[in-house]
Amino acid sequence: MSGSSPDSAGNSVDPDIQAHAPRAERPAGPARTAAQAPPAVYEPLLTLQAASVSFGTTRALQDVNLRLLRGERLALVGANGSGKTTLLRLLHGLQAADRVTDRRHGAAQNAATPSAAQPAAERPRTEHLLQPENRPPISAMVFQRPFLLHLSVRWNVLLGLWLQGVPAAQRDARCQQALQRVGLGTLAHRPARALSGGQQQRLALARAWALQPDILFLDEPTASLDPSAKQEVESLVREFADDGVTVVMSTHNLGQAKRLATRVAYLAGGRLVADRPVDEFFDSPDLPVEARQFLKGELPWLT
Repeated sequence: MSGSSPDSAGNSVDPDIQAHAPRAERPAGPARTAAQAPPAVYEPLLTLQAASVSFGTTRALQDVNLRLLRGERLALVGANGSGKTTLLRLLHGLQAADRVTDRRHGAAQNAATPSAAQPAAERPRTEHLLQPENRPPISAMVFQRPFLLHLSVRWNVLLGLWLQGVPAAQRDARCQQALQRVGLGTLAHRPARALSGGQQQRLALARAWALQPDILFLDEPTASLDPSAKQEVESLVREFADDGVTVVMSTHNLGQAKRLATRVAYLAGGRLVADRPVDEFFDSPDLPVEARQFLKGELPWLT
């Protein structure tokens, strides 16, 4: 990884990002009232308890315990194949955990669809109600290679709103606001697949943000983007987080984790090896050996 230098706030900045000036300012998101502001004290949104995921004989995740708190920005780091994407999908609910045995009845149950009688404490994945809203959190996910339909930029966002059940009277306004937010308002009628890589990723973010999610899952959102597009996407993620959206992202860019995250979780071989506040993760002398080797680029080849 290339060297870095501090910015005016003392944060580490990659040279490839530092060399590019920011683009024109985008309209800010809707102002939050006091009632809409995120709570001062973090509250749990999702909990994983001894959650495992297997694909055939391959164990992608093994006994992962993790609690996601409202307002956090959690970065998942680790080598290729460590389980980052699988963990994102499990947290989002796209991936089922392995079947577990109900010790009370001796019956196997699918962890993703537990029975109503199964106590929350026995479920590998538990979704908590938001407070004071008293509703489940709304979540959205942006994939490393976003799937865009063979339609216009505008219709890619509108269809997402339709699938989410947003009333028809609200869709146009929310679509326009989302596209303006990511700087694509003037490209609303352009074919989505004719956009550049960075523009496509911004469209994927607009499609997710239009859903007004409480949790935004991002799978390596700046992979394969040039430095300028990377900076644009990072700025958007930071703005969404400032609006109160809880962010969970996987990344191979440790500088990006420092810039965007408040907490870092390191995975190796499907195990959650370390889970620390961002400053403690990068500076703590008592980090597990595997995590220290990863930070130094000294992990051995898997055989």
